Amino acid sequence: FALQRASIPLPETVLQDLQGQPAPLTAFAGKPVVINLWATWCGPCRREMPVLAAAQKAHASVDFVFANQGETAEEVIDFLQSGQLGLENVLLDADSAVMQQTGARALPTTLFFGADGRLRDVHMGELSRATLETRLRELQ
Repeated sequence: FALQRASIPLPETVLQDLQGQPAPLTAFAGKPVVINLWATWCGPCRREMPVLAAAQKAHASVDFVFANQGETAEEVIDFLQSGQLGLENVLLDADSAVMQQTGARALPTTLFFGADGRLRDVHMGELSRATLETRLRELQ
């Protein structure tokens, strides 16, 4: 699996931002990127959001992308406003293309890409603060 993982590049998928504009994931190339695959109906996704939001604020050297799987902009905006999380880079993956390209099989899944654009680590399931901090240190 490690050899296979090292060969997975940052997906070239073009997602949409919450205003409906195209948002290519390749725009994040050149620095470490954490891509969180999530949905508003997913309990573990909702529980880990505050941990990810805090990490996004604390780690300016890492880009965090929140790729919502298959929901509408309205559903995502309502969720974000109710949770008051202040997340940046919340994008819509209407066809779950990132899940398909990376072989992710469940939500939440968090993908850790190095600055070289290569997949370094994958975490399936809810992330704890300690696990996330360890993964982020390994990316630096």
